[in-house]
Amino acid sequence: MHASLDLHRDAVLWKLAGLDDEQVRQAMTPSGTNLLGLVKHLAAVEYGWFCSTFGRQTEPFWFDPATEDMAASGDETTAGIVAFYARARAAADAAIRETDLETTGTAWDGRVVSMRWVLIHMLEDTVRHAGHMDILRELIDGAVGRFPGVE
Repeated sequence: MHASLDLHRDAVLWKLAGLDDEQVRQAMTPSGTNLLGLVKHLAAVEYGWFCSTFGRQTEPFWFDPATEDMAASGDETTAGIVAFYARARAAADAAIRETDLETTGTAWDGRVVSMRWVLIHMLEDTVRHAGHMDILRELIDGAVGRFPGVE
């Protein structure tokens, strides 16, 4: 499961490749969702589910993840959001390696969940948002596929 999550995390980042700052911020839905915002969202939920749920350290967010995570603001850079995602992935990877799959923690909504459940949920969430990014990227410049040369 962890390897599959990594594969889809990489696909998420590929969706930004070759685009300029204007393109990755382009609001593509009525709600304002953009490619860079989806990466910001995925970073926030990796920290939330893998780290906060199990009492692990996270970095402070400069945005409200409940309302400001699906679009990048004008002062957020592509490099900054990608670095935020890299740090979240590293923290999540450490949590996955160091926590037994049957260990339980309390999620943000009060549910008690196992690391196995979180891993499955985050795989689903990452795949779902990678699919959103597939559509947004195609609308921006016509690029399709999960990775270069893979449709």
